[in-house]
Amino acid sequence: MTPLSTPLPPRAFLSLLLIACLFGANHVAARVAFNHGLDVPTAVAARSLVTAAVVALLYLWQGQPRAITSRQRRVLPLIAALVAVQSLCLYSAVARLPVALALLAFNTFPIWTVAWAFGVYRRRPERRVLLAMPAILLGLVLALDVFGAASGLDLATQWGRIGSGVGFAVGGAMVFGLALALTQHEVAELDGRLRTAVTMALVGLLALGGVAWQGGFHWPQAIAGWWGLAALTLLYGTGITMMFTLLPKLGVVGNSPIMNVEPVAALVMAWGVLDQRVAPVQILGSLLVVGAVMALGLRRQRG
Repeated sequence: MTPLSTPLPPRAFLSLLLIACLFGANHVAARVAFNHGLDVPTAVAARSLVTAAVVALLYLWQGQPRAITSRQRRVLPLIAALVAVQSLCLYSAVARLPVALALLAFNTFPIWTVAWAFGVYRRRPERRVLLAMPAILLGLVLALDVFGAASGLDLATQWGRIGSGVGFAVGGAMVFGLALALTQHEVAELDGRLRTAVTMALVGLLALGGVAWQGGFHWPQAIAGWWGLAALTLLYGTGITMMFTLLPKLGVVGNSPIMNVEPVAALVMAWGVLDQRVAPVQILGSLLVVGAVMALGLRRQRG
């Protein structure tokens, strides 16, 4: 039996918790900006290009540049295209659903990663993943109020309210799952800073294509929206930078199960900033999903 992983030191635990909160706050800030006129392609372009520039400068400053193989050059644009679609889908979900519920539906991506790994690379899913799936699906049914029980609406009316948002969130999770499967099997050996800088730059360029297709940038129409845009860019960029600079020094990987508290952090912040409220049964469903995903991550670390 593989020995248990070493417990996280307090500084590493708090760093991971902070990064999860930064990512959760990024989506709350995005919703503020969307409420004041910012559109999704403009947000993705601004966030991605600024993040790419910051991470690239860090990579060059810290030295030890590595060459990209021809295979990695072929795969990175595909991964970037998938991440671009994922970013557009997730922000579209955040614009339509309560922030925490959008993130919760998106956080099913570990299941999709396993499914894609089986479909593309014939890697059989582990038994614990199959056992966790019913708990995650039940939690989503409760959290998203699929049948309208918490809202008091009939099924058709409820899906008229949440259908497009759920579709964007789950679609984003599916696409991101494929991006992760490709990353794990094709470019895992590439330096994380370089991989992120290249991917974010390509995502930003693809988002600019979306901006051009819709006729130009759609910037916020009020000062609150500009603050939201600045905050989402700063929060996301800070979280990514911490993930690739501070965490390696602490001997921690960024895919720790602690990161799955992001929807819970977003739930609290969205309540305080946006006055978004959810019913107790939805909170129960949220905790069920987060708990199941965290359990999967903890079991993976233990091994």
